[in-house]
Amino acid sequence: MREPRDIIKRPIITEHSADLMAEQKYTFEVSSHANKTEIKHAVELIFDVKVDKVNTLNLKGKFRRMGRYGGYRPDRKKAIVKLAEGSKELDFFEGV
Repeated sequence: MREPRDIIKRPIITEHSADLMAEQKYTFEVSSHANKTEIKHAVELIFDVKVDKVNTLNLKGKFRRMGRYGGYRPDRKKAIVKLAEGSKELDFFEGV
């Protein structure tokens, strides 16, 4: 089993993800090899909450050019995690 901090890379903070936080849904960038049960277990261990549901999205990297050279940005995987009723809120801005 992998370490939970290797599975959860970082939270994704956008306008859309901030709107989802009102519904107890949180968005994370996760390891591309992680499955839903590993993500659920990692979030429960790191944040000490109960997870109800996990949805994942695989995002392909966009094509970008630098002058005459072209390449792709890295592929990534996102997870939208819904917390169970009665779980505490996650606060990503605590030390800011």
